[in-house]
Formats: sequence, structure tokens, C-alpha cells
Amino acid sequence: MVFVWSHLTRGDANYTLVQVSVNDLIMIFAFAPIAGFLLGVTDVTVPWDTLLLSVLLYDVIPLVAGVITRKILDRPTNHARLSHFIHKLKPISVAGLLATVVLLFGFQAETILAHPLAIVLIAIPLLIQTYGIFAIAYGAARALKLPHNVAAPACMIWTSNFFELAVAVAISLFGLHSGAALATVVGVLVEVPVMLSLVAFANRTRHCFDGVQVEVQ
Repeated sequence: MVFVWSHLTRGDANYTLVQVSVNDLIMIFAFAPIAGFLLGVTDVTVPWDTLLLSVLLYDVIPLVAGVITRKILDRPTNHARLSHFIHKLKPISVAGLLATVVLLFGFQAETILAHPLAIVLIAIPLLIQTYGIFAIAYGAARALKLPHNVAAPACMIWTSNFFELAVAVAISLFGLHSGAALATVVGVLVEVPVMLSLVAFANRTRHCFDGVQVEVQ
């Protein structure tokens, strides 16, 4: 999703790639221990193989696929093939994002309509967290005089949540129609429109930055 937000804010593609790669590397080693600890605090037993399989499917495999693709297509003196591939892939990535959201909401539609108050109670802290983190990160980026094409994707990944992993773990452990799955789906329900609103805000405030564009090689 971060690549989509970065593209919509005209963020530097190379910087976004490095940023997401580093973030994924951290998540590969940190997600399972953190999730296991937090769920353990609530006395919820989570099989470690489920956490590790979720990390493998949603972090390790996409990361390795990206590295292999870049190695095959990119050349130090010619980035045309990689740029062409990324350009062709952008509509598919957006379609995949929309399809994922529609399917998640479709499976949980009955539960969402039956428990509107629960949806509101889950959404409120997520809204506070998302807008609060973005405000801190965007303000810090402005204070550091980062160019907008770096500041925007940096703030987007600071603000984004790893709901794809949360959804995978919740559905694997508790089932598609469980309360845990509902909570993670509400996270996606909140995140997508909120992130789009932050994309719009970042684009409207582009003039607040120095306008210098940098390219990460």
C-alpha cells in the first residue's frame, strides 16, 4: 500500500523502495515476537507457526520477489526496463488493493452492519493514532527541510499499519467471521480513506517544502 500512497504523492520511487525494504526486513524479525508478546499479555494463545507463516507469506515472499525482479530487470546504466515494468504494474497494484478491500468488506458486511457501535469504538483510537503520527512525522520532515518527494512517502510509511499481517493472523487463528477478524477489517476500513485524506493533504501542502527533488540511487 505504501507504494500506492507514494505514487499518489509523486514520491521518489527509489527512496520508497529502500524505505519499504528496510521496513520489511525489520518486520520479518520483529512482527512475530511483538505480536506474540502483546497477545500473550491478553492471555491469548497464538501458535508461533501461524505467526511465522504469516510473516513468510506477506513479508518474506514479496520482498524476495521484489529483489529478484529488480536484479533481473535493472541495470546500473539503464533503468528503462525496470521503469517500464513498474509503470505497467501500477494499475494492477491499485486494482489489487481495491479488490482486497472489497472482498474483506464483503465477507464482513453482515457483521459490520449488525454491530455499528463496535465499529465506531474500534475506529476512534485508530483515527487518533493515524492522524497523530502523521502530524508528528510531517512536522519533523518540514523541520528537517526534507524535499517533499522524500517527506511524503516517509510520513506515509510512518503512518501506515500492517493490517495485511493482522488480517492473516486473525483469520488463521479465529476464523473469517470472528471478532478478531472484524477488528482487523475495520482497521483496513479506517486506514484506506484516512490515508487517501493524508495523500490529499500532502499534495495540497507541497508548497510548504523547499521544492527541491532528490533522487535516491
